Amino acid sequence: MDFSRFRRAALVCSLVLVTGCSASAAGGGERSAERRAGTTAQAAAPRAASDLQDDYQKAIRDVLPSVVQIQAGNDLGSGVVYDDEGHIVTNAHVVGRERTFRVTTAGSEQPQGARLVYSYPQQDLAVIRLDRVPDGLKAASFGDSAKVEVGRIVLAMGSPLGLSSSVTQGIVSATGRTVSEGGTDGGTGATIANMIQTSAAINPGNSGGALVDLDSKVIGIPTLAATGSGGADSQAPGIGFAIPASMVRTVADQIIEDGRVTDSGRAALDITGRTIVDDRFRPAGVAVVEVEDGGAAADAGVRPGDVITRLGDDDITTITSLAEALAARRPGDRTKLTFTRDGDERTVEVTLGEQ
Repeated sequence: MDFSRFRRAALVCSLVLVTGCSASAAGGGERSAERRAGTTAQAAAPRAASDLQDDYQKAIRDVLPSVVQIQAGNDLGSGVVYDDEGHIVTNAHVVGRERTFRVTTAGSEQPQGARLVYSYPQQDLAVIRLDRVPDGLKAASFGDSAKVEVGRIVLAMGSPLGLSSSVTQGIVSATGRTVSEGGTDGGTGATIANMIQTSAAINPGNSGGALVDLDSKVIGIPTLAATGSGGADSQAPGIGFAIPASMVRTVADQIIEDGRVTDSGRAALDITGRTIVDDRFRPAGVAVVEVEDGGAAADAGVRPGDVITRLGDDDITTITSLAEALAARRPGDRTKLTFTRDGDERTVEVTLGEQ
């Protein structure tokens, strides 16, 4: 789609370069013919650029009316209209602990009320519902995120820094990223697998908005931007992440139908744990604080006080690394679990449960 236009543009540029080089060495008649060819090529190049711009503007016209601004307490975020019944999908961290919201839809001058349907922090997704469905409310069309490829042009739509109906542009930089969010209390938030990395600018307020391709399909929900070693105050420009549309649909459909998430698809060990450090204060594993009766770890013989150091081929040094290792697996997967007990290392087979 996009790439075919790039190929046409590349062909035109190639023609211009060839004719330009040939003109300096050719005779008068040839120069005249090549000037005519060069004129044709130069006229064609803006046409290719115009086609691409038309695609940008069409995607914006198609999807931006489906992107809303959400006020949750004193915080602002974004959301995407999911259906014509007034359901809006957004991030769990956008709704926070609020139950009611003020939502400004496209074309409306005044915000209207909305209520929380369900928040699922484990995947950083939530669904809210408008108290009244306004005339002309337009649901977005969600694409197949499994078909998203690196290099695809994307637009991020939302309300960065409270600036509603803003659009930024970039490409898909990578797919399949596993990312751990920072928690509001300084701890670790959700660990999410298969995220889409994008170069489109993601700023505070963009969360919960739409990552859109030039087919006017929402392929992801922008969630966070990467930060450097300085933490939240050292945001890394050009590195943002979005929850893939396939996961958004899976979670939102369950919430709308059942009022909650009934099948997370996320693996679990069914323990409560904490990171421990060695005598050099380096992370050294996850100490098991509590084991759920009948859960995966309990069935494998894990007890409180054990220190988990490995899951399958993944070294486990922190609670975050354990969450990331689990995020890459599915409930029912069978793998090896290595832990220490009273200084002795043990390895057992474990069948993973479900969050």
